[in-house]
Amino acid sequence: MPKTTRRPAKPPATPPAKPAKRIAAAKPKSAPAKPAGRRGKSPRRWSAAEVHEAFSRFAKANPEPKGELEHLNPFTLLVAVVLSAQATDAGVNKATRPLFAVADTPQKMLALGEDRLREYIKTIGLFRTKAKNVIALSQKLITDFGGEVPNTREELETLPGAGRKTANVVLNMAFGQPTMAVDTHVFRVGNRTGMAPGETPLAVELELERVIPAEFMQHAHHWLILHGRYTCLARKPRCEVCLINDLCRWPEKTVS
Repeated sequence: MPKTTRRPAKPPATPPAKPAKRIAAAKPKSAPAKPAGRRGKSPRRWSAAEVHEAFSRFAKANPEPKGELEHLNPFTLLVAVVLSAQATDAGVNKATRPLFAVADTPQKMLALGEDRLREYIKTIGLFRTKAKNVIALSQKLITDFGGEVPNTREELETLPGAGRKTANVVLNMAFGQPTMAVDTHVFRVGNRTGMAPGETPLAVELELERVIPAEFMQHAHHWLILHGRYTCLARKPRCEVCLINDLCRWPEKTVS
């Protein structure tokens, strides 16, 4: 049988070298635009006259502003504020109307008990923890304060579930003290308008206390809460109907 001679495989053709790419000189990158109102030069601070003008307008529009949490006495106010954490005032009021009809004192709240209290407030967020705190603070009021709500911030802050904001609300509404309770609405208004910028609620609180004239302090936190709740909204602020839109420093406001 004749031998078959295999021809060696041809090496693959070497592809022609590609012409070298011309490298363009790198263009300097422009600096990214700074978000409005977050970086860069801070807006001009409000003058004392401007702050006075703002609160004069609030006072004229609503001379006697009221908190929207329903209550019967200092104790029920304290309970309502504790329950209002991460909840709406309307939702708290719906739950506390029947609750306060049967438990409007620390003694009655203890008699009601934690299990039955949970049934009244189960529509409120974090109701299990809040029920535990309300029973505990009721017991502490009886044990340490003779069943009465104390009228100092230091004492109020010793109660379970009661922080600085809760203490300030109770001191203002129950005892007529000119305190500044900073919730999410007040924090937003203080920073967005530039009236009292601060990175923490305490910083905003202290700045508002510094700049607001004494004659307006009694109602100041209610005016600011209501302004943030109904006008200076988080997502779509109603700049067109804002009483202080000409004073506001927010760079993104929709009116000039």
